[in-house]
Amino acid sequence: MKKPRLNWAAEPWSDDELLECTMVVPETPDTATFTFRAPSGAWFDYQPGQFITLDLPVDPARGAAGNVQRTYTISSSPSRPLSISVTVKAQPLSVGTRWMLQNLKPGVRIKAFGPSGIFSFHKHPARKYLFISAGSGITPMMSMTTWAWDSGEASDIVFVHAARRPSDIIFRHRLEQFVNRTTNLQLHFTVEEPDTFGAWYGYRGRLSQIMLGLMAPDYLEREVFCCGPEPFMQAVRDMLVSLGFDMDHYHQESFGAPIKTEADAPVIEDTVPEEGAKAQITFADSGVTAPCAETDTVLAVAKRSGLNIPSGCTFGLCGTCKIRKLSGEVHMVHNGGISDEDIDEGFILACCSHPLGKVEVAV
Repeated sequence: MKKPRLNWAAEPWSDDELLECTMVVPETPDTATFTFRAPSGAWFDYQPGQFITLDLPVDPARGAAGNVQRTYTISSSPSRPLSISVTVKAQPLSVGTRWMLQNLKPGVRIKAFGPSGIFSFHKHPARKYLFISAGSGITPMMSMTTWAWDSGEASDIVFVHAARRPSDIIFRHRLEQFVNRTTNLQLHFTVEEPDTFGAWYGYRGRLSQIMLGLMAPDYLEREVFCCGPEPFMQAVRDMLVSLGFDMDHYHQESFGAPIKTEADAPVIEDTVPEEGAKAQITFADSGVTAPCAETDTVLAVAKRSGLNIPSGCTFGLCGTCKIRKLSGEVHMVHNGGISDEDIDEGFILACCSHPLGKVEVAV
């Protein structure tokens, strides 16, 4: 195979030139890293955390009409400019990604566009960072962490990643190698369940405020970057807001549609209980209706009204204060004390649920 040559006299790679696949590395089930180079020897210039768009011939028989364009975050770092890599995980309805896993081999050339995107810690210099990711959302975090390692920068990074099980943690061993050789990187994993016949000594369960406080006690001082499925990022935002984090220092990327420019970035409008906003809770079983504020919890209003809701921890962990919501909406940020199934059935935890307008509960 022809040895890749870095041609510093040439311009950086532009999307006028096809990319050639040079390596395919399996990472986890249904996940692989694809490495590309520019046949001309051009080098790659981008910011860690940015993405690239691949033009994939999913139906070669139909020519260009059979192509689909898919965006993937670059998992390699520009500190290693000879090549560029993307790490992709196939979802149940994946078209482009499954084509890549089944057909994209070394020697195949494809059209690509970019790189582009605004999700990079280069755009938000800070002394301390907190990277929070889930699933394949780990890819931009890997790019930024590799840059910090290669550049010799003394960035203080706390890296938090959530996965279904330990065998699903992409880049686990590479990250652990980094941690074993520096004091500037702290690594924390949480999984929903352990692997069969595999010991797991890390965190278990959904990422929560309690876990975050243990993993990064100084989270209020850090610049936060988050990437993962939208429900995961929503939960992270809810946690940070409820903990008093300054959201001007929060940045996120999306699986759905990576943002190319600042002007394209959507305004995130999360539901947050407003100070001074009026609400009302009706305790149906007791025949009591109490006015309150959105910043009050259902538990606090019940106690103030002379009603007893059994409770324990008062921060959404033990589940003792679980009650059924009959109508209305609440804003609940819990720490694992209630299941998704219970929430779907209308249950809430009174200690960490804030009424939004009029709410009726079975108490």
